[in-house]
Amino acid sequence: MGYEDFVYFILAEEDKPSEPSLEYWFKCIDLDGNGVITRNEMQFFYEEQLHRMECMAQEPVLFEDILCQIIDMIKPEHESYITLRDLKGAKLSGSVFNILFNLNKFMAFETRDPFLIRQERENPTLTEWDRFAHREYIRLSMEEDVEDASNGSAEVWDESLEAPF
Repeated sequence: MGYEDFVYFILAEEDKPSEPSLEYWFKCIDLDGNGVITRNEMQFFYEEQLHRMECMAQEPVLFEDILCQIIDMIKPEHESYITLRDLKGAKLSGSVFNILFNLNKFMAFETRDPFLIRQERENPTLTEWDRFAHREYIRLSMEEDVEDASNGSAEVWDESLEAPF
């Protein structure tokens, strides 16, 4: 994977509700390229999530339950398949891809953090990408602060060793 492909993937992963991301993930799931996502195609990807749940000793969620949840979230025109148009018209379409590809985000969605819900309500103009970038900025700045503190304390320690008695 080249740099451009990596950047495109990260944007698609972190901002799933955006139109380019919806198109990216739709193409991933539409295995036969017929322009619709069927139950079998979703189940194919969900099997990996089941395996991950078992490895993490979490209670697996049956695919039938997940399928009902997806149908309720997307409200497709036809219940037997989902189109890209259906996804683009649904507010929670990004969560469908988390259910099928990203166990951590799926579990976070299932056990919604009240803090995140409040953040979304307080500033609904922020995209998922904006929130991701903000979290990463805070994480990196905290790492830098810890590194600076440890470097500073080491300098103080070294100076005390060099002082004459």
